[in-house]
Amino acid sequence: MKSIIIHQKKESSLRRFHPWVFSGAIKQQDSSLEDGDTVALYGEKGGFLASGHYQSGSSIAVRILSFRESPLDQAFWNQKMVEALEVRRQLGLSGQEQTNCFRLIHGEGDGLPGLIIDIYDHTAVVQCHSIGMQRSLDFITRALQQAFGESLQAIYDKSAETLPTQVADSYQNSYLFGEAHPTTVKEYGHLFKIDWEGGQKTGFFLDQRENRRLLTHYVAGKIVLNSFCYTGGFSVYALQAGAAEVHSVDASRKAITLAEENVLLNHFITRHEAICDDVLHFLRHTTATYDVMVVDPPAFAKSLAKRHQAVQGYKRLNALALEKIKPGGILFTFSCSQVVDEALFYHTIVAAALEVGRPIRVLHRLSQPADHPVNIFHPEGAYLKGLVLWVG
Repeated sequence: MKSIIIHQKKESSLRRFHPWVFSGAIKQQDSSLEDGDTVALYGEKGGFLASGHYQSGSSIAVRILSFRESPLDQAFWNQKMVEALEVRRQLGLSGQEQTNCFRLIHGEGDGLPGLIIDIYDHTAVVQCHSIGMQRSLDFITRALQQAFGESLQAIYDKSAETLPTQVADSYQNSYLFGEAHPTTVKEYGHLFKIDWEGGQKTGFFLDQRENRRLLTHYVAGKIVLNSFCYTGGFSVYALQAGAAEVHSVDASRKAITLAEENVLLNHFITRHEAICDDVLHFLRHTTATYDVMVVDPPAFAKSLAKRHQAVQGYKRLNALALEKIKPGGILFTFSCSQVVDEALFYHTIVAAALEVGRPIRVLHRLSQPADHPVNIFHPEGAYLKGLVLWVG
């Protein structure tokens, strides 16, 4: 294993088990280091600190896999996969009839920075966010097969969208094991068609599972807007819970088609209207008002440099939503921008509320579900935040 020496003043974060090492913390490194190499990190006085994946050209130079001085061999990967699956079993997600889709590996939250694995019934969809993880795919494939046994029928690598540009430009998504087959999954008994090959992310937004379930308490007999609907997750839950009418809005024609297919899959022929339109444009021009609204946009900022712009975007969007909701209505509003933390998002919604000037109560503060865990030493992993508001 190649080695890196860390500046003494920068060792403290590693001693607090933070899983990132920034480039400025490196005092000395092997001249032969290449992107994706597994490296051992040492202090200036020679003590072992950690081991992980190296990547140049990124502010995060090393993503830590282990703070123990032991080999990162197949046994290591097998143990990580079995441990993650056992956590999901404890959460009641694995082996359940009513829910057969969940996140198995959530990067730093499961001790594997740079790796996402989602399970859709008998298929695992893998996304590598680092070159080191991409180079570890053989380990990952064997570990998945060992953990799931014969119940695993396919492993799909969908890393072309998430790898660094220098690799992604020539990378092809492919099956590491098994082959393509159509899949319909269950989430609390609701049916969803999953397109992991052509859909966004790994095919479905699993991180909103518990928030979709919460929505069902508020929609019976109500007129509901699901904006940025993607595959219609919130729409299906609302219809199943007795909403009088649901409007699904998304700028993507493909997303609208998927939403309509999922609504039909759950045997709803009426009470649903799908609208292909930019959400901001729709909110500015619609004459409709709603009892319940869901505002769940994609990330407005993926870097600190874009944070101010994102905050202004969230403010404009939520001000429009607050204007369109009926008195006594309920707003579910979210941000998945990691650089916009919970406090900043909350204050942004306060600013939107002040602009609109309506009385508002906070009913719930929302976050990502337990199969998207946050490493206690890596608070940056808490990316999804949301509020449920009563609007007077």
